[in-house]
Amino acid sequence: MFRRIIIVKPRPPSPHTTIKPFHTQPHLSLLADKCTSMHQFKQIHAKMLTSSTFHDNFAASRLLAFSALSPNGDINYAKKLFKSTLKTSMFMWNTLTRGLTINNVPYEAILVYVEMCVEGVRPRKHTFAFLIKACASLRLRRMCEAVHGCVVKYWLDDDLHVVNNLIRGYSVCGAVELARQVFDGFGGRNVNVWTTMVCGYAQNDFAKQAVDLFGEMVEQGFEPSGPSLSSVLSACAQSGCLDMGEKIHRYMEGRGFETGVILGTALVNMYAKNGELVMARSCFDRIVSKNIVTWNAMISGLAVHGHAKQALEFFRELKNHHVVPNDSTFVGVLSAYCHGGMLDYGRDIFNSMKSIYYVEPKIQHYGCMVDLLGRSEEVVEAEELIKSMPMKANLKILGALLSACANHGNIEVAERVVKEMLVLDPDNHGVYFVLSNMYADASHWEDVSRLRVIMKDGSLKKTPGSRLVDSLVPEKRCTHNLNHMICNIIFV
Repeated sequence: MFRRIIIVKPRPPSPHTTIKPFHTQPHLSLLADKCTSMHQFKQIHAKMLTSSTFHDNFAASRLLAFSALSPNGDINYAKKLFKSTLKTSMFMWNTLTRGLTINNVPYEAILVYVEMCVEGVRPRKHTFAFLIKACASLRLRRMCEAVHGCVVKYWLDDDLHVVNNLIRGYSVCGAVELARQVFDGFGGRNVNVWTTMVCGYAQNDFAKQAVDLFGEMVEQGFEPSGPSLSSVLSACAQSGCLDMGEKIHRYMEGRGFETGVILGTALVNMYAKNGELVMARSCFDRIVSKNIVTWNAMISGLAVHGHAKQALEFFRELKNHHVVPNDSTFVGVLSAYCHGGMLDYGRDIFNSMKSIYYVEPKIQHYGCMVDLLGRSEEVVEAEELIKSMPMKANLKILGALLSACANHGNIEVAERVVKEMLVLDPDNHGVYFVLSNMYADASHWEDVSRLRVIMKDGSLKKTPGSRLVDSLVPEKRCTHNLNHMICNIIFV
């Protein structure tokens, strides 16, 4: 029965039917207070259909909210429920848009907005908040701009909630300059808006701008929040601004900020990245409930600054505390083995990632292993490892292999690597210099002369637009026209 509940539209209520208000409906109260599964939910839905309660707009909204937003809900059921509703309210449109976004189908959330436009439903500020999140999760800058145009069209560009989401949306899409334009053009900035802009800079690696804006925020009398402090500490870690990081630490202590796991980890990361390992350890020890990010910050900091043994001791301690390592942990551990020249241990931990820890190696892990093998003169094994990768090698990992070839004089592998690098970037003439120097070191003067002719004449020309074409993912090509169509509808 339940499979057929929402496939067929419910029968309209009789004119003589009295719809009970929310507080007199025991089955709806049960949904609000007790429902914990879709099985229970469907029982309640069936009862509402048989009693005509479903035609109460508030009741239908509660049903949609559970199926779309609850961790125990079902977004596909929510979509069918929405379509079967006789009269959809603004709340229901927004609920479905939000539900599709948080259930990782943001494209459908955007299509719901398009349907709203087609049906002549006027969006509200919450509509745009959910819509911007959908665009941001898809990293669609063009669509964010289209939504921004609609925000202006409906005179919502002075709404605090909408503006804050626009700044965040542009930042997530990497359009920090547009985020800053929205920020500068908004006169009602509060601490949340300042924090969002600081976070946007930090997340896009604009460390100096994040630190500068944070200073301006404090000068204008805004009390920094935990997220803004965490973001600016992250920026200090990226940019090497130890002085600013120490000032923020003193500011936090002077204002009595509780350094829980988030702020505490940000401090550990800032000190560790800047090489202040004693302070990093001190902050680490003061955190009562450490998470995996805290451990990773300490392990990576020690590894980067050449303290391989201490980093590996932390890794062993992590396991003793029954903390489950993640992919970032293994980047730090492999870096430690690399800096320590511990090839056999590095091989073992790399091979155990998937079999023991159930962590799928990513290109960063392969990069660490290529670096480790290259430093250990195992250039051929490094090349074979790259060939075995499930993903395509990038310039960074190929560059590491070429550097190893140059250090150990392996011309045969270097020639193959250079060809691959030129396919990825035909304008990368620097690889010719590396190969030319290798030929010269081996007294291969004819090869040196041949390369110099190529470098002088520019025999390898760049194919116009090739980089753009190569970067297109096949499965996304089919969505290009749909993106364009949706943007046109939204702009109108």
